[in-house]
Amino acid sequence: MSQYDVLIIGSGAAGLTAALTLAPTLKVGVIAKGRMSEGATGWAQGGVAAVLEQGDSFESHVRDTMDAGAGLNNLGVVEHVVSEAPAAIARLAELGVPFNLDDDGASSVTGGWHLTREGGHSHRRIVHVADATGWAIQQALEQAAAAHPNVSLVPDMVAIDLVTGRHATEFTTSGAVHGLYAFNRATGRVETLLARATILATGGAGRAYLYSTAPRGATGDGIAMAWRAGCRISNMEFMQFHPTCLYHLEVKNFLITEAVRGEGGILKHPVTGHRFMPDYDARAELAPRDIVARAIDSEIKRDGLDYVHLDISHREPEFVKAHFPNIHEKLLGLGIDITQEPIPVVPAQHYTCGGVLVDIDGKTDAPGLYAAGEVTQSGLHGANRLASNSLLECFVFGEAAARHILAHLDDLPDIPDVQPWDESRVADSDEEVVIQQCWGEIRRFMWNFVGIVRTTKRLERAKHRIDLLRQEVADYYKHFRVTPDLIELRNLVEVADLIICSALSRHESRGLHYTLDYPELAAEALDTVLVP
Repeated sequence: MSQYDVLIIGSGAAGLTAALTLAPTLKVGVIAKGRMSEGATGWAQGGVAAVLEQGDSFESHVRDTMDAGAGLNNLGVVEHVVSEAPAAIARLAELGVPFNLDDDGASSVTGGWHLTREGGHSHRRIVHVADATGWAIQQALEQAAAAHPNVSLVPDMVAIDLVTGRHATEFTTSGAVHGLYAFNRATGRVETLLARATILATGGAGRAYLYSTAPRGATGDGIAMAWRAGCRISNMEFMQFHPTCLYHLEVKNFLITEAVRGEGGILKHPVTGHRFMPDYDARAELAPRDIVARAIDSEIKRDGLDYVHLDISHREPEFVKAHFPNIHEKLLGLGIDITQEPIPVVPAQHYTCGGVLVDIDGKTDAPGLYAAGEVTQSGLHGANRLASNSLLECFVFGEAAARHILAHLDDLPDIPDVQPWDESRVADSDEEVVIQQCWGEIRRFMWNFVGIVRTTKRLERAKHRIDLLRQEVADYYKHFRVTPDLIELRNLVEVADLIICSALSRHESRGLHYTLDYPELAAEALDTVLVP
């Protein structure tokens, strides 16, 4: 057994921000499912939203966030996060994140940083590192954490379940969390990791869907583990679909950043060349993502298209190359020159707006358990996340959780004697095909029945199928030793069920949840809260 003061599950922006805040005084363990930099943070192209432009204001950023979230956001949380944004950017710059500078590099308001604009924002307020902001942030945070003697970075550890009083030698029903059981890929064995406090920073559940921009490991592990540990889960019906994922038969899941539209990219019908977004919304390409995704989905389904076009070739070639060097290079290798021709794009699942219910300090319902980032429902995003607020949430809540732990360490539950993982009654699997079959079924019916546009009948069909799969997976889990694929499948079944149940319970269309059976907005904006 390994023991830390604080165990952090997840090595992205939220987890590493928390680790660096805790490290000066506490022993911190940070575990990753694969390599330390494989999470969603490194995939983020766009940037971080913050009020830095002259003429912009916190009130405006708050208003834009509330508008995108269709009024379901927690106003107090939104105000808090927005007000913390400039300081978060400054800390990242101190760590060495090389944010792009203005041409003159001398703006006293922005600190010299170049600001771009994305859909739903009324001002330019996105600081970025070309079109690879997340990767630059991930590298800076990771290097700082690796250099700190109090931080242990542990890759290739697949989280199975949170350790609670149920796993103590002397059984308790306190609900407190004392660490984690995790599968060590290197040894093929399950290890017990204990801590006074545990922080979930495991990201979202995008891989429940057939098409997703999320990394391979985004299987909702933290959400499923928290649910099994007795925590409430909220607003899982609000799955954000990014409007513009590259359509290519060989390359899957390559995101075309929102900033392409922010810098003048136009969506066109691939046959007629018609610019269709003004037909759907006065903000055209700068409308919030849910509106743009539904518009593209409508064009594709109405005319039987495989994709639509995103065209920025009318901008100067040097401008396009300077602002989107990674996208330009990647697509050039696929035979698409974005300075001369349009990009074929389709919507894909992109962000999980719901998750583990937390307060403004990142506390969950379970004593000793905190959460930050995409794994949570913090009240920031409401029914639809505003572009580039996601990394911001990671920094603010990662730090908040860490600071609450530092202030209340003596109040946290003591670590009891814990039972080791028991494999005495299971065997090695001889039916791996079952896992692949079940995984494929879930992702396909979630895409078809619980996608961008929903109906009650489709949701009921999805619920019927997930109930059958739950029985099959539970039986499989009971009889065979765990493997990374089995662990992920078990979690996918859990989060898919949570998404479906949440969608069935919302009898309105709000934000990302759009159903043909209830097309109107309800009079009152209420969160969906599922209780174990």
